Amino acid sequence: MDLSPITGRASMPTSTIASRMSMGGMGHMGNNDCKISMLWNWNVINACFISSTWRITSRGMFAGSCIGVILLVMSLEFLRRAGYEFDKYIAGRSNIYSGRLQRIIMSPKSTSSGLGSPVETPISPRNRTPRPTLLQHTARSLLHMVQFGVAYFIMLLAMYYNGYIIICILIGSFLGSFVFSWKSDAEK
Repeated sequence: MDLSPITGRASMPTSTIASRMSMGGMGHMGNNDCKISMLWNWNVINACFISSTWRITSRGMFAGSCIGVILLVMSLEFLRRAGYEFDKYIAGRSNIYSGRLQRIIMSPKSTSSGLGSPVETPISPRNRTPRPTLLQHTARSLLHMVQFGVAYFIMLLAMYYNGYIIICILIGSFLGSFVFSWKSDAEK
């Protein structure tokens, strides 16, 4: 058994081994490094979110990030409302189709009195609500995919356990629900 690679490393100076094991500047820990904490924190300056390119270098940048997070969560509520409205649109289109079908099926039938009068023939529930078209279903699925992606991104932001970001997520949820889940009396 040849152990030359192992013994060759063992004879290296300690400083060489230490420099090879260095974590690429982690020993410097200056103000330019990201502060990433998986514990509850209130870090503002040098906090990083999602990637090292989203590093907060000033209070103004942090305020902009907070506003962006609020708008991101509001956009999730908007996407939920858009999905609801699109489903309502599809259901309305199916009611129009169902009404046309019902007029076609109506036929004059004789009654017990012997007088011929039109009597509505009930339509089976299967014919009453046709399935969405392939294009409509694709649009619904795309809307769901975007909604899922935005929600996952928000969850990743919450996983940084930054108190300010979590408060912004809650504010965005409140404002988004207030703005986009408002229903008129006709919709209730």
